Parts: sequence; structure tokens; C-alpha cells
Amino acid sequence: MTDKPTAPDLGRLSLNSATCKPYTLAECVAAAKAAGLGAVGPWRDRVQEVGVVTAARIIADAGLRVSSLCRGGFITARDDETAQKALADNRLAIDEAATLGTTELVMVVGGLPAAYELMSMPHTPADGTDKNLVAARQRVADRIGDLVPYAQDKGVRLALEPMHPLFTADRGVLTTLGQSLDIVTDFSPEAVGVVVDTYHVWWDPDLEVSIARAGREGRISSYQICDWTLPLAANTLNSRGFPGDGYIDFPTITQWVAEAGYTGDIEVEIFNEAIWALPAAETVRTMAERYSDLVLPYL
Repeated sequence: MTDKPTAPDLGRLSLNSATCKPYTLAECVAAAKAAGLGAVGPWRDRVQEVGVVTAARIIADAGLRVSSLCRGGFITARDDETAQKALADNRLAIDEAATLGTTELVMVVGGLPAAYELMSMPHTPADGTDKNLVAARQRVADRIGDLVPYAQDKGVRLALEPMHPLFTADRGVLTTLGQSLDIVTDFSPEAVGVVVDTYHVWWDPDLEVSIARAGREGRISSYQICDWTLPLAANTLNSRGFPGDGYIDFPTITQWVAEAGYTGDIEVEIFNEAIWALPAAETVRTMAERYSDLVLPYL
């Protein structure tokens, strides 16, 4: 008689709700629980559909952790009134994170004001002509400073997510981990961290050094995984795949993250219309299999 194979430990695996975008928070939580995952990472739209208190209860009743809340950010506006509205929304996001019981609020800092119209965001004529990348990055640093005292009071860390250079204009003027770490040196590691998202950072020639630095400085807030697939979709944002579908070396990057001392949750965050069309249970099963093969052995 042979022993039954031991089931992989999925306790650190988290379902980011964007991976099952068409599904409600309750459906995402149910799929994660049924598959044996330890956590979920909700997006704010799913939280706000039911209200943050109800969302917190749904997740807690399932016995799951909240690995992070996505997302705050978009704090690059030049116009002061627009900036103040963005700061107010970020304070609301901090409140939501605290109520959900997560210490990590993912910050997609925003692109150039000149792209705000494209993103259907509030903007002024002055914003519409502003392509000053250096100034936009400085405004990120300044507004993180505005938000830090409020976030610390709530026990929430602002987790800056560098974006792939494809998205510099419209979504994220921070493009590398090193750049993100440089911008937060004036803040304590308990106040501001960084997100290691394989989709956005896998190409960086300084990635190993930057991950090690982030670990030494105690700033790794989240490790998010999905693959870089080709050809790119018409909407490049939706070109992500399950780990193993594309070109990212997950064993190597995972080893670097583990060697840097990260012991938190690993979120799968995928934007892909074909994956969104799958039943949630199938999506979670596939991501658990890929995690078990490509990530778990290297943690």
C-alpha cells in the first residue's frame, strides 16, 4: 500500500480578486476557501459593492486573511483641487484597509497628468498638457508624505507598486523597485513599503540587487505573481497569464524574494479576458497548481 501524496501547502497563497474579476467578493472568497488558500486580496470595487464592514465579515467568516487591499494611488495630478480629491480617496482606502484587517494598501501611483483624460480621470486644461515626468515623480513623494501620518495612525502601510515601463504614461511613473525604494528613504519601513509584482519587474537588470535591498530595509509589502504572455493583448493591461504561461522565471525570482526574508502571502493577480471567462473554481485550481510547481518549492 502506497502513502497518499501530501497535498501542497497553500497557506501563503492568496487570490487577488482581479484574477476572478466577474465574480463577487463572496464568490471569490468561497473559491479561495474551497481550494485551501490562506488569503484573499480584494480590490476596492468588490469591497464597496457590499460595504467594507460586510466585506470584512465575509472574509473573516471564511477563516481567510486579507493579504492586501488594491488599490490606492493616482496621486500625480498637478491641479491642487484634483490632488486633494485624490488624497481624500486614498484616506478612504486606508480606512477600508484598516477595517478589513490588512496592513498593506497597494499604491498604483498614477501616470502623467496628460494621460488623465485617457484614463477618464478628473483633469484640468493644465493637466492635459503636463508631461513632466520628473515633476510627477516628485509629487508622488510629496503626497506619500501627506498620507503617511494618517496611514500610520490606522496601522496601514502604503505599498508602492512599480509598474512596467509600458504603463509609465497612464498608470505608474515609478518603473523599478530601485526607484521606488529611493523615493521612500525619508519614511520608515513600517510606513511605506514596495510591491514585488513579477509582471512589472521581471525585466529589470537590477532586480536581484533591488529585491535584496528591499529585504534588508524591511520594505517588501507584497509578492504578486502572474506571467508575461505574448502576443500582447489589444489592451496591454490584460496580457497577463497564469505562472508558466509565458516568459517569467518564477523559481529564480521567488528564491530572491525568499532570500530577502519575505515570509508574507503570495498573491496571484491576473488581468486576462480569457481567464476571466473561466469558472472561479477552475481559475483558482489552476493558479494553485502553478504555484505549487513554480513558486512553493523555492520559498
